[in-house]
Amino acid sequence: MRLVLASRNPGKARELASLLAPHELELLPAFVALPPETGETFEANALIKARAAAAATGRAAIADDSGIMADALGGAPGVRSARFAGETASDEENRGKLLREAPPGSAVAYVCVLAFVDPVRGVERVLEGRCTGTLAAQPRGDGGFGYDPAFVPDEIPGRTMAELAPAEKDTISHRGRAARELMAWLGNPLSG
Repeated sequence: MRLVLASRNPGKARELASLLAPHELELLPAFVALPPETGETFEANALIKARAAAAATGRAAIADDSGIMADALGGAPGVRSARFAGETASDEENRGKLLREAPPGSAVAYVCVLAFVDPVRGVERVLEGRCTGTLAAQPRGDGGFGYDPAFVPDEIPGRTMAELAPAEKDTISHRGRAARELMAWLGNPLSG
């Protein structure tokens, strides 16, 4: 199946293309303007983007909304993860703010919601993946993107997500888990 990916984030596109193979992902055409992410939940934001991409292209679309939730910050940054340090903040600025505000070793969780919208069949589906861990004292590693250098997964302690090989990360990551749920559902999309 060929799916429109309602994102222009190269890190997400790269990870999802690998995770959803043999399905093909097509990046969002340049003429499509994504609406603002005004939802208060990952699910709401993923649906906003997937619905917009599907409506603009007339084809099945998927969207990912994901972020990190820190227990010490009451779940923040959550849906504001990409804008935690400001609207135009870089990954480094967002990560730096998190490391300044939450203590090292505190509990964090990555959450990913994938929304699938097929305008032809009138089908929508939302799937979620989670990965728990702790906050590193300092960023480590060159892999991944976003908060990966500061996220030490519970399942592979001692290394950050940015220090894992891509296959290791895909096995335990929030995005990997949500993608596997989507792949299983795409095998039988009319099952509910």
